[in-house]
Amino acid sequence: MKVAGVDEAGRGSLVGSVVAAAVVLPQGTFIDGVRDSKALSANRREALYEVITHTALAWGIGIVDEVMIDKINIKQATRLAMKLAVEDLDIEADHLLVDAETIPVSIPQTKLIHGDAISHSISAASIIAKVTRDRMCRLWHEEFPDYGILANKGYCTNEHVKALLTHGPSPIHRRSFIRKLLLKHANLTLDLDMCD
Repeated sequence: MKVAGVDEAGRGSLVGSVVAAAVVLPQGTFIDGVRDSKALSANRREALYEVITHTALAWGIGIVDEVMIDKINIKQATRLAMKLAVEDLDIEADHLLVDAETIPVSIPQTKLIHGDAISHSISAASIIAKVTRDRMCRLWHEEFPDYGILANKGYCTNEHVKALLTHGPSPIHRRSFIRKLLLKHANLTLDLDMCD
């Protein structure tokens, strides 16, 4: 049975795309070091990315940009990115293991809460998604260096909020994410409680 693990990266970021990955590993495969991408260093993720992509029977990427996120909301955009990742696979999976989400496809699937800690294929997908998005963050940082995207990956850090207030939003900021933040800070008080 060909089982695909599916996960995303960038769901909570204030900028850019949400990225999902689907990974089908050969049955019984265990790749040493593969775990939830957030528990790994950037260098370790990059090294494991190469191992996973060379070991997997198939892997796919789905990307939904900030314009679509603002249009359909982040939950629907995440599900769409996951659907696109599954559709990007070179083979058809028999079953999907999905990290805390349900994908609008006809393939049987199991939704696993904290799936990246439970399923090896979901952990592999989390690494592929995170490395792909981190590479995109490098490009965004080169284009919009004022926001510290290389360091903060677009998340709601103190420095990122200060940059937003100083420079205003860039073209890749998710308007639906920052509207409330900018309204709250219109009086120039810096209360980061709303960065949730």
